[in-house]
Amino acid sequence: MYFLTPILVAILCILVVWVFKNADRSMEKKKGEARTRAEARPWVDEDLKDSSDLHQAEEDADEWQESEENVEHIPFSHTHYPEKEMVRRSREFYELLNKRRSVRFISNEQVPMEVIDNVIRTAGTAPSGAHTEPWTFVVVKDPDVKHKIRKIIEEEEEINYMKRMGHRWVTDLKKLRTNWIKEYLDIAPILILIFKQVHGFAANGKKKVHYYNEISVSIACGILLAALQVNNGITMRHQTAGHRHLIEGPGRSSEACSKLSSQGRPGASAAGSLFHFAIEFAAP
Repeated sequence: MYFLTPILVAILCILVVWVFKNADRSMEKKKGEARTRAEARPWVDEDLKDSSDLHQAEEDADEWQESEENVEHIPFSHTHYPEKEMVRRSREFYELLNKRRSVRFISNEQVPMEVIDNVIRTAGTAPSGAHTEPWTFVVVKDPDVKHKIRKIIEEEEEINYMKRMGHRWVTDLKKLRTNWIKEYLDIAPILILIFKQVHGFAANGKKKVHYYNEISVSIACGILLAALQVNNGITMRHQTAGHRHLIEGPGRSSEACSKLSSQGRPGASAAGSLFHFAIEFAAP
């Protein structure tokens, strides 16, 4: 009996070591799979997260500006339309926006800059977190700059198609006859880059928190698309995965390019095969 005891102890030790090694391998495998998923889809974090730097603001409180406690409120003016007028205006607005399509065949016919200025002003009326208005609109007309932007977008899109989006997503896109080649970015007379401001700066140089900056910029982009449609414009919008280097310049360190929209009139070969789904209204 005493002779077998050391042997049993040795066997137990071997079993314990084996169990722990298998557990470590399992944990490493799970971590590796998680890292692979994160690396394969970085656009999820880049596009969907809100970069408000709240935790950093708490850590470096001296670098951040406190919000103003007293903000002047002014009377709100409002036009009260009769019921029939409201119905007419809502119907006309729907019928106009229902014609909006994402068009990849854009004419090089010039668009008046006054129109672009006005639609950007319209986009700037969007609501935003704590009224911080965390957006910058950059209008690009220079052919060389447009071509540089096209190359950056195409490189990123090719990676999306080949690695990030997956077989199902790529298959679903086949009916749209689209790929990573974006020739219209060169042809369109105007590109509008929309930057989200991760944070702002007060007059004293301290940082200001921009709450819900990604959502706020997305709402502004929606209003921009509606304003362009009202003005007979054709658009094609892109996610840009937060590229800061699309446009270089002072003050860009706190900004990331969130959206890109190509503007113009439809080309001669423009075509579309998609219809908007009818919205189903549930009975109260």
